[in-house]
Amino acid sequence: MAINVLEFLEESVARNGAKTACADEKEAYSYDELADRARRAGSALIEVTGVRRPVPVFMDKGCKALAVFMGAVYAGCFYVMLDPSQPPARLDTIIKTLEPDVMIVDEKSRAKVEKLDFNGKVLLADELMDHIIDEDELGKVREQALDIDPLYSIFTSGSTGVPKGVIVSHRSVIDFIGYFTKIFNITEDDVIGNQAPFDFDVSVKDIYSALYTGATLQIIPKKFFSFPTKLLDYLEDRKVTTLVWAVSALCIVTTLNGFEYKRPSCINKVIFSGEVMPIKHLNAWREQYPDAMFVNVYGPTEITCNCTYYIVDREFGLDEKLPMGKAFPNEKVFLLDDDDRLVDVTMPGRLGEICVSGTALSLGYYRNKEKTDSAFVQNPLNDRYIEMIYRTGDLGYYNDNGEMCFSSRKDFQIKHMGHRIELGEIEAAMGAVDNVVRTCCIFDKDDNKIIGFYEGDTDKKTIVHELSAKLPKFMIPSVFSQVASMPITKNGKIDRNKLMEDYKSEC
Repeated sequence: MAINVLEFLEESVARNGAKTACADEKEAYSYDELADRARRAGSALIEVTGVRRPVPVFMDKGCKALAVFMGAVYAGCFYVMLDPSQPPARLDTIIKTLEPDVMIVDEKSRAKVEKLDFNGKVLLADELMDHIIDEDELGKVREQALDIDPLYSIFTSGSTGVPKGVIVSHRSVIDFIGYFTKIFNITEDDVIGNQAPFDFDVSVKDIYSALYTGATLQIIPKKFFSFPTKLLDYLEDRKVTTLVWAVSALCIVTTLNGFEYKRPSCINKVIFSGEVMPIKHLNAWREQYPDAMFVNVYGPTEITCNCTYYIVDREFGLDEKLPMGKAFPNEKVFLLDDDDRLVDVTMPGRLGEICVSGTALSLGYYRNKEKTDSAFVQNPLNDRYIEMIYRTGDLGYYNDNGEMCFSSRKDFQIKHMGHRIELGEIEAAMGAVDNVVRTCCIFDKDDNKIIGFYEGDTDKKTIVHELSAKLPKFMIPSVFSQVASMPITKNGKIDRNKLMEDYKSEC
């Protein structure tokens, strides 16, 4: 059993080092080249930071970023991808949480570091990858490695306006990827088309499925998802076989009638997550690829990507709902009602919070004990020994066939455009705008849009301008609605149902 994910890389090097490990629009690395660059970067990092320390990687996704990730791991550290397109204020919050010694940049992102509140060492990726390999120091770091060491951290939206850094261990990734690749028959013959940003957990499946099996990872430029013809050309030209994509990315192709232009010929696996897959779009994809495997996977970042899967094995009507399916091996997924009683499969339609236990659970939230302790708890059904579970905050139920299905969020966290979003973070940012008195954000599932309600004497243009400096684009509400006052329930909370009723009546 592997202890460190570097064993994935090194075993693929040993099997076929000359094979392409990864490629982006500009360059490609063989497995030999990827490992060499990573070992050089790791040797350099050992000189400037300590083991189990965070290494922020501030650059666009690509082969270079992947080599730096592995370099951080060779140094015994964990990596954190920082998207240069994110607002500096949000990045500063993440940096403050991490307290890193170093930050790695490329030439393109170098100038943007000056806008950040960071006083550590800024290191250039190209220079790191030219460093001399120090076998002795790499060996010393490796000797002290544990499978519970942190591997990466991904910052998700926080309900209080502060992003939360989910931190995931080597052990969790090793456990999950072994089952993921076996169940979906991902092999060295596959070409994985990476859609997800590297600061989004879907990319973890792309990266480590490739490294584990020796497959090739084709990193698709983000801009191509705005131009379906270029996207489909890329998939065909690069002979992509496997798509592990967010639902929203798949829907872009069908919404814009991409298949009328071209049908990439090599696709044989389509694995999707992030939101509920619209049946209309699923059927359109299946019509193009009747012999391909289509899989609905579910799970939050906190449990290392996914905890359930459903292999689509029949045609679904437009009014039907795709099941979440069953748990991955070595994971237990179950429902608890409001009184922490088990919702059994023999209780179809009864709602319960989706809870997960198993090796895939993350290490919690980095430097955030309060949030960790509220979400990662002792299984209330087990009073005999320690069994930690993650309470997802999602509601699920069993259908008449005994299959688990997703219902909605228990709180106000949503899935939108492939991202997990806490509406509270948007509300906090809106509330900081001058002359905004009170805010409330609601996700309109029917129209797939976030509505920002606010009291106060300011205009929508000002709010959008302020939010653009604090939040990524996918978190900025599609619609803003000014109200004279927020309706209040009898227990003193904002009446969200009344807000939506009034809004709908005015539309």
